[in-house]
Amino acid sequence: MEQSNGSSFSSVRSYLGALAQTPVRLARRATSISTSYEEMSQVRSRSGSNMRKTLRWYDLVGFGIGGMVGAGVFVTTGRASRIYAGPAVVLSYAIAGLCALLSAFCYTEFAVDMPVAGGAFSYLRVTFGEFAAFITGANLIMEYVTSNAAVARGFTAYFGTTIGVSTSKWRLHVDGLPKGFNQIDPVAVLVVLLITLIICYSMRESSLLNMTLTALHILFIGFMIAMGFLKGDWKNFTQPANPENPSGFFPYGVPGVINGAAMVYLSYIGYDAVSTMAEEVRDPVKDIPIGVSGSVVIVTVLYCLMAASMSMLLPYDMIDTEAPFSAAFSGESVVGWKWVSNVIGAGASFGILTSLLVSMLGQARYMCVIGRSRVVPIWFARVHPKTCTPVNASVFLGIFTAAIALFTDLNVLLNLVSIGTLFVFYMVANAVIYRRYVAVGTTSSCPTVSFLCTFSFNSILFTLIWHFMPLGKPKAFILGSCILVAIVIVQLFHCMVPQARKPEFWCVPLMPWTPCVSIFLNIFLLGALDGPSFQRFGYFSALAVLVYVFYSVHASFDAEEQGYLSQQDGEIMRESGNNEDHHTLKV
Repeated sequence: MEQSNGSSFSSVRSYLGALAQTPVRLARRATSISTSYEEMSQVRSRSGSNMRKTLRWYDLVGFGIGGMVGAGVFVTTGRASRIYAGPAVVLSYAIAGLCALLSAFCYTEFAVDMPVAGGAFSYLRVTFGEFAAFITGANLIMEYVTSNAAVARGFTAYFGTTIGVSTSKWRLHVDGLPKGFNQIDPVAVLVVLLITLIICYSMRESSLLNMTLTALHILFIGFMIAMGFLKGDWKNFTQPANPENPSGFFPYGVPGVINGAAMVYLSYIGYDAVSTMAEEVRDPVKDIPIGVSGSVVIVTVLYCLMAASMSMLLPYDMIDTEAPFSAAFSGESVVGWKWVSNVIGAGASFGILTSLLVSMLGQARYMCVIGRSRVVPIWFARVHPKTCTPVNASVFLGIFTAAIALFTDLNVLLNLVSIGTLFVFYMVANAVIYRRYVAVGTTSSCPTVSFLCTFSFNSILFTLIWHFMPLGKPKAFILGSCILVAIVIVQLFHCMVPQARKPEFWCVPLMPWTPCVSIFLNIFLLGALDGPSFQRFGYFSALAVLVYVFYSVHASFDAEEQGYLSQQDGEIMRESGNNEDHHTLKV
């Protein structure tokens, strides 16, 4: 293990001198890129012990399903159906599943080519440089922690409902604390700490626990789907309860289905955590594509069946927006079946646990690799020699998550999805295109950068018009024009700019169309989020910039001076000179 004896932090005088050199150091390190070869060798060796390769494709499928099928689907379905799509929410889930699959393809190409624990952080570091990777990685860590704290408090609520105990009896009210921070939740803390101990102990045991909980959760979901089809009525697909409301399978037309897809897409987030486990996969070339894509496909089928089941139980204008499935079985149309709502609560509790387990595994591995890059203390990068897990990162983030879950009411049901995660999906899709068409030191990046900026601007324009321009022929004409311009831009880029490289083992199909669709969809989904989400993202990003300027860039600069990190020019030579070695290493 390398020693963190950086000169910038040896004394107050040294640190002040380092701050005076901040502009120079930023210019040198912010755009400094790593390479696949370095990430697979020197960078990974900074953890000391290696993570044990124990996972197969079925483990990854289990983690993907467990990460996605949490509490989110039990909330977003009702809101999307009642407000936007009606019974056509089934199609909304199918469209959202396709969108998730496209993003999963982008993650898979990177994970197969570079099977390390860093996930999106490593992908962006080898593509856009250290600063871009740090900002996105820091946002992702913060979103993981706050979301996991909210999910843990949500478990208290669901579990209490299942056994018939009010949530207020589980939580302690403290008068001296401000509102929103005065409901102490010891159960949430215990759940977080217990999962922290499990993920520190062994990845193999974590996978077995996840498989068990996920299997139980799917059994509950299957039971719920069967009850819906058994007790439901097909007429509810076309007839609302109130004749004055729009009727038919598409009560709000195609725009309603699209808006519904934007809302329910939030239920798919979680598969990205699977990419952080790539370093522990026995056969990345075979197992990662099956694990990531397979879990998205299975979850899409489950979600569509759940949406159809709910739509059969009640007309769309009677569906509860907060707890649609539990409320559906408590209604008059299913007299005698109210006990099913308790069963649903139990299933949701298992789903919350699996979602929490996968997320905490992912956040620890993100932090571990960020530590390897030296932009945070290398202490976080240590892998325990006996358990072969990133114990330091797991314990630190577990305690941090538990502390937030103890005091803070984060409204789990409405904030499971993070703007930071969608932003990372957008960045990874851009990175796939950039890495395919730009070979550093060989080809010019200007055509690709210009294309990505132009396409993103066109997507932003489409999103703004969709959400803010009133309905009418002008809106339809402008939206159609934006789509036509986007198609022309992509086709021109495809014909005029040749690919600089192509992955040997697995690559995104239909390049550059597939990642371009992913870019557009993620921008569109970002546009569907509320103002506070963007404010939170802005605050986190500003905080991350301050951390980078006052600490990370200096730690990174010291590591480069000590020979632990390379300069950009050196990496250009290494990328070309060790390409073949890289392919032998990764399998």
